[in-house]
Amino acid sequence: MNFQDKALVMLLCALFGLLLVASVSGLLIARFKGNTPVVENLNARIRAWWGMCMISVAAMWFGPVGSVLLFAVMSFLALRECVTLTPTRRGDHEALFWCFFVLLPLQYLLVGVQWYGTFAIFIPVYAFLFISTRMALAGDTRHFLERSAKIQWSMMVAVYCISHAPALLMLSIPGFENQNIKLLLFLMIVVQISDVLQYVFGKLLGKRAIVPRLSPNKTVEGFVGGIASATLVGTLLWWITPFAPWQAALISLAITLLGFAGGLCMSAIKRDRGVKDFGAMIEGHGGMMDRIDSLCFAAPVFFHLVRFYFT
Repeated sequence: MNFQDKALVMLLCALFGLLLVASVSGLLIARFKGNTPVVENLNARIRAWWGMCMISVAAMWFGPVGSVLLFAVMSFLALRECVTLTPTRRGDHEALFWCFFVLLPLQYLLVGVQWYGTFAIFIPVYAFLFISTRMALAGDTRHFLERSAKIQWSMMVAVYCISHAPALLMLSIPGFENQNIKLLLFLMIVVQISDVLQYVFGKLLGKRAIVPRLSPNKTVEGFVGGIASATLVGTLLWWITPFAPWQAALISLAITLLGFAGGLCMSAIKRDRGVKDFGAMIEGHGGMMDRIDSLCFAAPVFFHLVRFYFT
């Protein structure tokens, strides 16, 4: 990370300044309104954001290697949560070993060495064929298609899709050399702030649930307020990207909509499994997958939009 980049320093100062304002506001609300469950959850989320932001900045301090390792760990934890929610049989164990300790590291190694040609097809083609074959060799045919689909889905969402976030660092953008870390920050800030603002608008104004049986907390008011506000934030951040303001607006709208879709699909999985969260490792946020569900859908599309139109 280049801390001589004034735009990057300004962005980080603004980010931590916003967290400081949120922390003070949360304490004031708790003092004057009482520490209700909603207020307690809000403050837990703010504390978790402090931790996640500091870890992210620490990883980015070490440059591309630190960023790739950070997302590799995130993928590992998210994959573990996905697999935990989907009951497996003894015949799946060796295939899962390959997923966790061979295929996942190889995917991120390809990102690290910037081998786009193989990175883009490694999991959808080679890992897809290998996992199914390895499971078949175990000889357990009971619910084979269902078991195979669960593992393949977990690999695609938790590993393949997420790996597109650090893959932004491999793109060669004319006039934007050695600044790709700001693209990664742009993606994470816009998508995550969309989540936060949808939650806030939903709590303040939400009345009509979008899909009541799936996620009663996702409301029309929260969706519109969160998407519109996050799109505005992304537009105002055009100066840290290679985008013109109108391009930043359209891209922000696209990734916030995709982030919403990712969260909706992950909610469907949780409801199907009868759980509230994927895990409990992050205070106020549930598990790793609960935190990066929006990024799963947004990261690959953002990567390919940038690669197609700006490289």
